[in-house]
Amino acid sequence: MDRELLPRVFTLTPGFPWAVIFCGTFCPPGVYIRKAFPLGSMVLFVVPTFLRAIGAAIERTAVCAKVRNKGRFFATFADRFYSLMKDLTTGNPGRLIFRFAIPMLLGNIFQQLYNVVDSIVVGKFIGKEALAAVGTSAPVIFLLVSFLIGITMGFTIVVSQYFGAKDMEKVRKAINTLYIFLFFTSLIMSGVGILLSGYIFRLIDLAPEIIPQAQVFLNIFFAGLVFLFGYNGTSAILRGLGDSKTPLYFLIGSVVVNIGLDLIFVPVFHWGVPGVALATVISIALAFITQILYLNRYHKVVKFSFRDLKFDRAIFIKSIRIGIPTGLQQTFVAAGMIGLYWVVDRFGIDANAAYSVAGRIDNFAAMPAMSFAIALSTFVGQNMGANKTDRVKAGLKATFLMSNAFTLVISVFILFFARGLMHMFTNDPAVIELGRGYLVVIGIFYFLFSTMFVFNGVLRGAGDTMIPMFISLFSLWVVRIPISVLLSNIPSIGVHGVWWSIPIGWFTGLIFYYAYYLSGRWKRKAVVKYSEKGERVE
Repeated sequence: MDRELLPRVFTLTPGFPWAVIFCGTFCPPGVYIRKAFPLGSMVLFVVPTFLRAIGAAIERTAVCAKVRNKGRFFATFADRFYSLMKDLTTGNPGRLIFRFAIPMLLGNIFQQLYNVVDSIVVGKFIGKEALAAVGTSAPVIFLLVSFLIGITMGFTIVVSQYFGAKDMEKVRKAINTLYIFLFFTSLIMSGVGILLSGYIFRLIDLAPEIIPQAQVFLNIFFAGLVFLFGYNGTSAILRGLGDSKTPLYFLIGSVVVNIGLDLIFVPVFHWGVPGVALATVISIALAFITQILYLNRYHKVVKFSFRDLKFDRAIFIKSIRIGIPTGLQQTFVAAGMIGLYWVVDRFGIDANAAYSVAGRIDNFAAMPAMSFAIALSTFVGQNMGANKTDRVKAGLKATFLMSNAFTLVISVFILFFARGLMHMFTNDPAVIELGRGYLVVIGIFYFLFSTMFVFNGVLRGAGDTMIPMFISLFSLWVVRIPISVLLSNIPSIGVHGVWWSIPIGWFTGLIFYYAYYLSGRWKRKAVVKYSEKGERVE
């Protein structure tokens, strides 16, 4: 088959997702997990149902209270299996954060597999021009959607604080408001992204031979943006409720579908870069649809129904006040990534491809620090909502130790196997060597990144997002990018100056985050307010 078949994909594939939706509707949820992990699926879905049935049967036929209690035990155990929301306001902080972070870490790793699988397939089966096109598209996508990602984080903080205060009515209102906001704004962003894609690539002076493939990838991705925001928004809500496991299950299924479609669309159908983009969009769409079907059937709080959606203006304003600085922070970071691509692009396609590939590996290496920071953010949010600020410091210390322990192992691994990791993506010697240099420089300083994110997690969980925005703006645009330009213009350093500018920016950010944390001003930014006597005033 050849590229001429690509326009027919939309007539060939509609039956595929609808068949999956049919199965997800009339069969037990988790259809993809069952295919990939049959035993794990049985444990997740069959066992709780079986236990509940046993419990009900024992209660109906019991001849004495003692036997009826046995029946209730089985039924209660099954319900706990389904109820994955976690109250983080009681118990050992370190243990709670660790158990919450690990599923999220696995989820983030699988999330990165989307990008990694795309890069491997493109690098091995298409070429380095296509590899550079897909790699350059990533920061552009992040730039255009980062503001909405930040707004979603604001809603997550509000949800976690109301959940910590045990105010379930406002939790539901916040969830409904987020769904309405994401639906309409994602449609607008899809149109904006498609219209501006070519202009953005020309603005950053991307090599002309790369632009056509990069623009095709970007346009197809943005056509499915509503599914991306739907899935990520639902996952963010669940994390705010202390549930980091449910998003993981559906993400695993989505990655399995993505890998399968990549290997069909590119090596078999020869659809090139458009095939890679289609595989990603279809897999994300199916993840969101099956996720909603599952939650509507089993979850106690998160229910998706167009008839029941109501917009709460007061909660929206609170979420926006927290989310806008976070959104702007994400936008500055995304724009900074594009700025670094502009600096790197001056050194040719080899440097661009090396930076793209090494960036994929770098994203994996950063996952533990980011996962523990998000877990700490939810922990802080719930405890601030419950007026238990004394637990925040204990949570920070535990997260600092756990996050940096993971980071140390990753740094050692990357320093020893940098060349082999690059070789997984490409066979080009020049690209491998440049990427190895990036990984060696960055790998030494991952502890700075990890520690910086820990303090950022505390501030964000408390609802203080304005100062982190300014810190990110300064460390990226006043420190990292100017230094990358300055060092890369030195002939003896060249593109390696861009590599060294990254840990310098991390160090600057860490100093400011730590100083602001010590000031204690972030404690006054909580959504749920309490008086000095401990009585709730909001």
